[in-house]
Amino acid sequence: MRAMLDLVARHKSGAPCGIVSVCSAHPLVVEAALRHAMAAKAPIALIEATCNQVNQDGGYTGMQPADFRDFVFAIADRVGLERQRVLLGGDHLGPNPWTHLSAIDAMDKAEIMVDAYVRAGFRKVHADCSMSCADDPVPLPEQTIAERAARLIAVSEKAWREAGGDAPVYVIGTEVPVPGGASEDLPELEVTSPEAALLTIRTHERIFRQRVLAAAWPRVIAEVVQPGVEFDHHKVIDYDRTKAKALSCAIETLPTILYEAHSTDYQTPQALRELVEDHFAILKVGPGVTFALREALWALDAIEREWIADNRSNFRDVVLERMQAEPRNWSKYYHASGRALTFDLQYSLSDRIRYYWPDTQIMAAQQKLFDNLTGNPPPLSLISQYLPDAYAAIRSKGLTVTPAQLVMAHIGVVLDGYYAATQPQVEMLDA
Repeated sequence: MRAMLDLVARHKSGAPCGIVSVCSAHPLVVEAALRHAMAAKAPIALIEATCNQVNQDGGYTGMQPADFRDFVFAIADRVGLERQRVLLGGDHLGPNPWTHLSAIDAMDKAEIMVDAYVRAGFRKVHADCSMSCADDPVPLPEQTIAERAARLIAVSEKAWREAGGDAPVYVIGTEVPVPGGASEDLPELEVTSPEAALLTIRTHERIFRQRVLAAAWPRVIAEVVQPGVEFDHHKVIDYDRTKAKALSCAIETLPTILYEAHSTDYQTPQALRELVEDHFAILKVGPGVTFALREALWALDAIEREWIADNRSNFRDVVLERMQAEPRNWSKYYHASGRALTFDLQYSLSDRIRYYWPDTQIMAAQQKLFDNLTGNPPPLSLISQYLPDAYAAIRSKGLTVTPAQLVMAHIGVVLDGYYAATQPQVEMLDA
């Protein structure tokens, strides 16, 4: 997409600009992200889906790529954001959902997925084949990773030529946990070495040219590396630009490629700004915004308990009951029991709770919560007690105080830091 190529060119010319990549399939998160893009007058709003969220088998959202496209565009239409300003991205597209299969079978499935993404209109493709399949060595050699990535990009190029529209842009490499986040407590992180980062790029470029993908190489806009940011269940490893200085300088030798930083969730606004200045210009956020979503929903549950006497939704209780009844999305990650497990289910920074929002019983309880607080609005003092930042933002914009607006405003507080970092010259305006 032209806008992404222009972004790279502006950054390479010295402008400390970047882009926010919001990776979520929750309607309130997506709406908050699109409204923020409008408020910031951003050229594009980048919304991404991972291979685990959305694939030809439905992912954990139940959506195929075309379904996700329609879902995002419907929200864009409702808020008044032109569809041409929405860029859809596919994150970690590769064999990850099928690593229990042989490499042959898993890569066949990955090809079908990439084809479906591109034909559905996704134009930012992160080809990630770093994970080992059932019959692979651990870890995979760099050569194998690059060969598989090139194979998927060849599929993408064919699908684009047949479907038409803007040419895709590509992201290569991975120096982060597999989609879904780290499964254990993390030690201090090792920043990607400049030598490793450049070797990944050179290997991919060589294989692209061998695979007759030379025309696609100028559209490789970013490499995923580890700048030294991550989070686990209860702590955040903050960005230290002194440790990433050599890595930052290494990309300055390449005129058309930036870094993409994953796991930037929970970084401070200053750290986000420094990441962009240091050429980690694509900032991905996922659990950070869904954690804010959960915070806001828990606050509304507390308001309901204070304000509604009868026929409450008991929203938080319903969510915890459903998580306990269906542990498959957290059992590999949380190993505590009793009160400690209940705490992790709610408050872990890895935010496994985000996998449960599409549950039909949870959705029904959320709707009842919203209906209760809409039909019997709580006093402003109670809203200020539990959601002070969201309440202040809504009042300052003259918006109607509704449950949905409160949730989106709370998410917006997180997004403010990202837009301040990626568009430092733009003063935020009301959407």
